[in-house]
Amino acid sequence: MPTPAPDGASPSSNDLALNQPGATLRKKSVEMRKSHPVLLPLPRPFGIHNDGRAWRRGAQGEEAVGRQLRKQGECRRVIHNVSFGKNDVDIGYVVIGSPGVFVLNTKNHLGGRVVAFTSAIYVNGERQTYLAKSLAEGRRATKLLRSACGMDVQVKPVIVIMASELSFIGSPVFVDVVAGKVIVKWLENQVPFLDPSKVESIHEVARSRSTRVS
Repeated sequence: MPTPAPDGASPSSNDLALNQPGATLRKKSVEMRKSHPVLLPLPRPFGIHNDGRAWRRGAQGEEAVGRQLRKQGECRRVIHNVSFGKNDVDIGYVVIGSPGVFVLNTKNHLGGRVVAFTSAIYVNGERQTYLAKSLAEGRRATKLLRSACGMDVQVKPVIVIMASELSFIGSPVFVDVVAGKVIVKWLENQVPFLDPSKVESIHEVARSRSTRVS
């Protein structure tokens, strides 16, 4: 496994394993700040959706989850900021280990209340499209990795929630929803079935930038 690039370093043109947590979202936040410097200081009462602030919060969430994932042993491989498909759908993390392959989508709602139902997630009372998008990401990643690896790879989508209050009134069927502070423990509790050679084989394919547009 390659040594990660220093914080702030540009990702390798080919090796996604050198990507840093939250780098893509922070880049978007900086670009928004440069292109719309007047809008950024305006508070929410003005009715303006601040994409720059949202991307910055998203980056902070991915970085926090990244710190948690560093606590894992060497039995798992983690790739940050992976864009799957020609539409560049960004996935915060791809985790590959003996329990399989997981795509982690981090949602930073610290200070807010999140409720997970069987078919929907609500943030401060507003329904979100997280489940549908995460499921689509998992299916897209499954298709690409199966084709590139030449083996049966089933990618499991996971939404990692960071919130002041997270409650469950039902469990989503096809997408796992996990609190950010317990994501490592959750991964460790998954049933292993991949041998180390397959873990490394999938990791070598997944880390290649060319795989995302296969």
